[in-house]
Amino acid sequence: MALYLLFESSSGYGLFAAHGIDEIGQNTEAVRNSVTDLNRFGKVVKLIAFNPFESALDALNQINAVSEGQMTDELRNFLELSLPKVTEGKKAKYSLGVADPKIGSHIQEETKIPCQSNEFVTELIRGVRTHFDKFIDNLKAGDLEKAQLGLAHSYSRAKVKFNVNRVDNMVIQAIFLLDTLDKDVNSFSMRVREWYSWHFPELVKIVNDNYLYAKLAKYIEDKSELSEDKLEGLTEILGDEDKAKEVIEAAKASMGQDLSPIDLINVKMFAQRVMDLAEYRKKLYDYLVSKMSDIAPNLAALIGEVVGARLISHAGSLTNLAKCPSSTLQILGAEKALFRALKTKGNTPKYGLIFHSSFIGRASAKNKGRMARYLANKCSIASRIDCFSESSTTSFGDKLREQVEERLDFYDKGVAPRKNIEVMKAAMEHAANKGAEMDVDNATEKSSKKSKKNKSKDDDEAKADKENAATNGDAAEPKSGKKKKKRALEEETKATENGKENGANAENGTEKKKKKKSKDVEMEDVAAVSEGKKKKKKKSTE
Repeated sequence: MALYLLFESSSGYGLFAAHGIDEIGQNTEAVRNSVTDLNRFGKVVKLIAFNPFESALDALNQINAVSEGQMTDELRNFLELSLPKVTEGKKAKYSLGVADPKIGSHIQEETKIPCQSNEFVTELIRGVRTHFDKFIDNLKAGDLEKAQLGLAHSYSRAKVKFNVNRVDNMVIQAIFLLDTLDKDVNSFSMRVREWYSWHFPELVKIVNDNYLYAKLAKYIEDKSELSEDKLEGLTEILGDEDKAKEVIEAAKASMGQDLSPIDLINVKMFAQRVMDLAEYRKKLYDYLVSKMSDIAPNLAALIGEVVGARLISHAGSLTNLAKCPSSTLQILGAEKALFRALKTKGNTPKYGLIFHSSFIGRASAKNKGRMARYLANKCSIASRIDCFSESSTTSFGDKLREQVEERLDFYDKGVAPRKNIEVMKAAMEHAANKGAEMDVDNATEKSSKKSKKNKSKDDDEAKADKENAATNGDAAEPKSGKKKKKRALEEETKATENGKENGANAENGTEKKKKKKSKDVEMEDVAAVSEGKKKKKKKSTE
């Protein structure tokens, strides 16, 4: 049976034919010895076809698909054109050797080309990789190395290029540092207790908290100088006046030995270092909470920030945790106990890191395993939502936490919990409503910002106008004042003239009316007199 080899290089796909395999035999040692010699290897393996990549972007896309075990359309066309066709219902008289069995299985499913991947094929592909530049014609020295370097840089850059706010590596480093700080603060606090107990041994029994003990050791220093004057300072540190009085009374009757000033200075400095570490631990915890709310809000809402961060760090990343089934997530952190149980055929562990959750502690002894299995199921759902959802919301985490609470009540009191479909529908509606509210808030913020900008622009323009007016007014103040006065006087004179004219016109109108009325009266009197004379003449004639 003929054997073909598929080699994915940085410059393109290469297809090689392996001849004389029967003479060499299926012996990896013989192939390994012949790989280093080009004369021997070149007689066995020969280049049949080569399909170069069109650009650097095309090379990146092709190699990304190959690394994920997927066959692209270009690779499929290249194989179908270069290899003999496989007739339906008959076995192929050849096989294709590939380096990755995943892409081999995908090629066989899609094209029915039989693929194989074993040690013998990998040794042959190693030889092809070693002498690949000799098989390709017109290839200059250093071209292949440049293509490999450029593709490696672009491939690694694309893999590392994630959202800055959702980089889970910061959570992994923070939880590791938090655990180490807890150990260091505890060990240093014990050292402060042992060191200062030589001077004031009674203080250990009065104050149990490590941070308060270090603070008191720094404040008290020499116990012989402790008196009623320091009562206020002690009450501020301890928060209890009775304890402060007890410390003062114990210092008066203390059995400890005296320390030199240099020793007290060293104790004080070390206590200050312990206090600084404890304060930094609090800040680091706040940082971890804020990062978990950005990266895995639903997981943090369900199981807590610290336990969720430990799960992510143990899995390696949030993506790895999302890929884990709930049965694996349940026993994360208990691998030693699991393999010991498998080896000794004993009982396997019920929980790992999930045990630190409060839900496991609240469950009864007989229900701890069931509760751990149920909680692991919900944690798996929450991690997948956080990993693959585009928008970050705690709606699903809150609803999943309610489900776990209902399951606890079901185990203890027998109250039937809600169905998963109902809870998920409610969570989706809540998330949609939150998204709408966020959009409205963003729109209002943008509009308010625009209005503020417009107001600020108007204010700036008004200020600029005032400043310009002030500067111009200072330069030409007397001229503008004279002009204004002239204009005002001219307007006043015009107004008075218009008023006089109007008054004269009104007087003339009234005089004319009076004259007309007098004329009319006179005409009426003349007419009456003439009528009277005519009547007298008529009477006289009669």
